[in-house]
Amino acid sequence: MRKHAEATIETGTPATHLAVPFMDLKAQFAGLRDQVLPALEEVCADAAFILGSRVAEFEQSFAAYTGAKHCIAVNSGTSALHLALLAAGVGPGDEVITVPMTFVATSWAISYCGATPVFVDVDPVTYTMDPNQVEARITPRTKAILPVHLYGQPADLGSLLYIGRRHGIPVIEDACQAHGATYRGQPVGSIGQSGCFSFYPGKNLGAFGEGGAVVTNDAALAQRMRPLRDHAQPSRYVHTEIGFNYRMDGLQGAVLGIKLQRLPDWTARRVELAERYQQLLAGLPFTLPVTAADRQHVWHLFVVLQPERDRIRATLADRNIQTGLHYPTPVHLQPAYAHLGHGQGSFPVTERMCRQCLSLPLFPEMTDEQQFATVDALADAVRVMS
Repeated sequence: MRKHAEATIETGTPATHLAVPFMDLKAQFAGLRDQVLPALEEVCADAAFILGSRVAEFEQSFAAYTGAKHCIAVNSGTSALHLALLAAGVGPGDEVITVPMTFVATSWAISYCGATPVFVDVDPVTYTMDPNQVEARITPRTKAILPVHLYGQPADLGSLLYIGRRHGIPVIEDACQAHGATYRGQPVGSIGQSGCFSFYPGKNLGAFGEGGAVVTNDAALAQRMRPLRDHAQPSRYVHTEIGFNYRMDGLQGAVLGIKLQRLPDWTARRVELAERYQQLLAGLPFTLPVTAADRQHVWHLFVVLQPERDRIRATLADRNIQTGLHYPTPVHLQPAYAHLGHGQGSFPVTERMCRQCLSLPLFPEMTDEQQFATVDALADAVRVMS
């Protein structure tokens, strides 16, 4: 593996000597600086700090990008999930079916509604919601199905929508990691009743701070969510229900509008890097991610599984190669959800993933040399173990 890597690299520095960050937002900013700084100055000069024209322009562009009719920009992906569930009628005493293999915010949004997250395990190949387990968990209190497009791969939306239609239950997409991913050629977010996105800085489309959005094709839902994000005021100082301060600020709208223009190229680079990882790691003892044939993965994360994950991660850290864990503790075993009564063994696929998952560096600005250095270090770590 090392011989192949060094033969491919055309710098004078051996791949094994390179430090590799998990992501490099500084490098991304350097490529955007000449566009972003004038846009931020314009927002400041106009004092358009909350919502405003830049946010409205981004909403229009992002709706078009996702193939949806409406986009409601908010201050985080968590807020987007909360608004989408509220608009779907989820409230106290209700249940929402979701997965424990996700960032905890998916379940936070359910809890914020006063509802209960009802978990099903993920498919062992795609790591997304296993449709075969959903119907057994439906009860008269089930008000929504909330699959997660984990790591950038869409869930099996066809099967989940079929189940939802049979039972009269909407499917809401957690697309917070899947900007630009497609299911059977259709962009995620616009397939279910609504789709929720996060623009946390490290996402494929990231703000210069917090940000999020809900997209939907349902005009009535959009009309409900738009004032709800702004203290539920359809007109100034008139509040029709309990609302929220979930507004996107103008600076983030400006940044996201600029970055959205770059997203197709960034996604293409992510796909290129992921495909090369698949090739170079094929001979090593890792379980590599699999993309379903009817889906386009956008590789927010490239996650491998390995029983000796912690030892390998420590070896890479010694080589100044950063990695991540997404996620080390499943949601059903978090102390905050102990009251649901789940224990070890409740969701075995998720629990195995959490024990073995290792997220490798992958970001659009990543150089070929950095990727080869990562693969070289992984190969050495495996040799040390054997």
